[in-house]
Amino acid sequence: MTRHILPILVTAGLLLAGAALAQAQANPKVLLKTSRGDITIELYPAKAPVTVKNILGYVEEGFYDGTIFHRVIPGFMIQCGGLTADMATKSGKAPIKNESGNGLTNARGMVAMARTNELDSATSQFYINLVDNFRLDEMKYCSFGKVVAGMDVVDAIAKVPTGGKRGHQNVPLEPVTILSATVVK
Repeated sequence: MTRHILPILVTAGLLLAGAALAQAQANPKVLLKTSRGDITIELYPAKAPVTVKNILGYVEEGFYDGTIFHRVIPGFMIQCGGLTADMATKSGKAPIKNESGNGLTNARGMVAMARTNELDSATSQFYINLVDNFRLDEMKYCSFGKVVAGMDVVDAIAKVPTGGKRGHQNVPLEPVTILSATVVK
């Protein structure tokens, strides 16, 4: 009897592994070509469907092209997605529903939505965690993706000199620009 069960278990295991592989392949990826190098982010629509749809909409419209990393805090995070080099705020779409508590955390390399103190206020801006920022999970900041290539670029951006500019703090003194954002396979 055990001879018949083993092939079934192996087959079931392979099917589950195949399903996990298919799921991983189904996750969209966004390539950020920056003035400091490339960053690839894998998005998790199964965990944050509204957020991922929102981000992909901005990517497809070319919204991020020419925006900068406007907030860089070593030992914390780097933020981008809404300001130009002259610190002009790009007009985004309506705020989205906050999808925090989805099982994704604000661990190093994870990407999450920036927002105001209002829970459902995220639009286009997002940040990349430089360290484990689990207190942001408690504060309900929604993670939706992970850097899967280019974390060395993220770390390099975190080391650029910063200062104040037009009422904003922690702004790179030399702009770090997103040259393009595209969906990649």
